Amino acid sequence: MRQEYPILEFDPMREAIIEPGRLVRRIDVPEHCVICFFQDVLNGLIESGRAKHIVDGHSEVGRHPLYEIDVDGRRVAFFHPGVGAPLAAGLLEETIARGCRTFIACGGAGVLNSDIAVGHIVVPNAAVRDEGVSYHYLPPSREAHPSPQAITAIERVLERHRLPYVLGKTWTTDFYRETPGKVSLRREEGCLTVEMEAAAFFAVAQFRGVAFGQLLYGGDDLGGEAWDHRDWVSRSSVREKLFWLAAEACLEVEA
Repeated sequence: MRQEYPILEFDPMREAIIEPGRLVRRIDVPEHCVICFFQDVLNGLIESGRAKHIVDGHSEVGRHPLYEIDVDGRRVAFFHPGVGAPLAAGLLEETIARGCRTFIACGGAGVLNSDIAVGHIVVPNAAVRDEGVSYHYLPPSREAHPSPQAITAIERVLERHRLPYVLGKTWTTDFYRETPGKVSLRREEGCLTVEMEAAAFFAVAQFRGVAFGQLLYGGDDLGGEAWDHRDWVSRSSVREKLFWLAAEACLEVEA
C-alpha cells in the first residue's frame, strides 16, 4: 500500500522477483555458521590450513568465499559479510539459501557510553532500525531483535568462560551521519553501541526463519566530547577470541 514515505511500504509477500535460491544452489554446508567481520582473523585461519573452502559467491566487489572449519569434531561454516547492511544482508541471504540455518555474527562497534572499554563484549538484544534493509523484511517498527535461543547460547558460553559482558541495545545506522544530536537521542533510548548491520541481520533471519545472534566488542568512542578512535582495530587477541566464542555459541543454539 502506498505510504507517504517509500521506506514504510512493506510488502509481506514471501516471494520476490529475484529469490536467493534461484541464484545460488543448495549444497552440502554446515548447519552452523559464524559471520566474522575480522578479516585478519579469517586470514589466519586460511593461512594456517585449518579452513576448508566450500564455495564462492560473486558480486562487483569480487569473490565472497564461504569456508568451514572443524570445531571439536563438528563442522562450522564462516564468511566475511563485507561492510554495511545491504551487502551483509545479501550474503546472509545467499548463505541461508545454500543451507546454513544457525548464525552467530562477531564484530566491533562504536560505543555511545565511554565507560565501555575497548574490547569489552557487548551482546545486542535489540537493534534500533535506523538503516534501510530491515524495512524490506519486517513491517515498520522501532527495533529488530535477535533470536532468543541465540542470546541464551551466547550468554551461556560467556558465563562458562567467566567473561564480563553487557546486554543491551545497539543502533544500526549508516556511516558518517552519526551526529551529536542523534547520538544523544539513541543514548536516551538505551543504545550502548552503534554499527551498520545488526538490524538488517536480525530482520533477514526472522523473515527466513533461521536462528541469529551477535557478539560485538567495544571499539571507537562516540560518547565523549570528541570522537576517539581508541586504536580499536588493532585488538587482535580480542578479535580472535570473539570468533571462537561465536563458534562455540553457534554450536550451542537450540532449535
